[in-house]
Amino acid sequence: MDYAYARLNMVESQLRTNRVFGERLLDAFETLPRELFVPQNIRSISYVDEDLHIGNGRYLMEPMVLGRLLQAADIQESDVALDIGSGTGYATAILARLCSTAVGLESDPGLVETANNLLSRMEISNAVVVQGDLAAGYPKQAPYNVILINGGIEELPDGLTDQLAEGGRLMCVTRPSPGGIGRARLYRKDDGVVSNRILFDASTPILEEFRAPERFVF
Repeated sequence: MDYAYARLNMVESQLRTNRVFGERLLDAFETLPRELFVPQNIRSISYVDEDLHIGNGRYLMEPMVLGRLLQAADIQESDVALDIGSGTGYATAILARLCSTAVGLESDPGLVETANNLLSRMEISNAVVVQGDLAAGYPKQAPYNVILINGGIEELPDGLTDQLAEGGRLMCVTRPSPGGIGRARLYRKDDGVVSNRILFDASTPILEEFRAPERFVF
């Protein structure tokens, strides 16, 4: 399979046609070998326009959804970014091409090892994936200019927006109930106040760590 052609086709047919137009962002998608971040048995479909299951409840987010979320964040070269639920590190690697430092957070030790091996293999020196509780974020490196939650969520923990720098942006897909319509959202902190707006509809699979706790109904 000609993966270089597949990457180009992904950029032209999935990203540009869906209003992803930042040249630095498109270049990152076109040059990063997405096929290396998925299991060997599904590499032939690594560039399809859907979420790809990579094991243990983790997915590579659909390229269009990831691209539009990252574009909405308006990432600057001086930014520090946190990728929550990084899996094998694909989005972490994309972020590393756009900002000064990218930190991936993953709870599965096997995926952490895989991600760091891939980052090292591609000589991406400004990114690392660490192990930890996804819902708690990674306060050790905070504050962040950009936080990406790499999957759907039912609730956004308050502690994550606390880790945003002033002017910081958090991107995620909220899915309030099983089977409900997902909404890609951009949160922003200004003067200590966090606001958010809906960007577009998305059906990104929910990360188990971000399911809402069950509540009693009387």
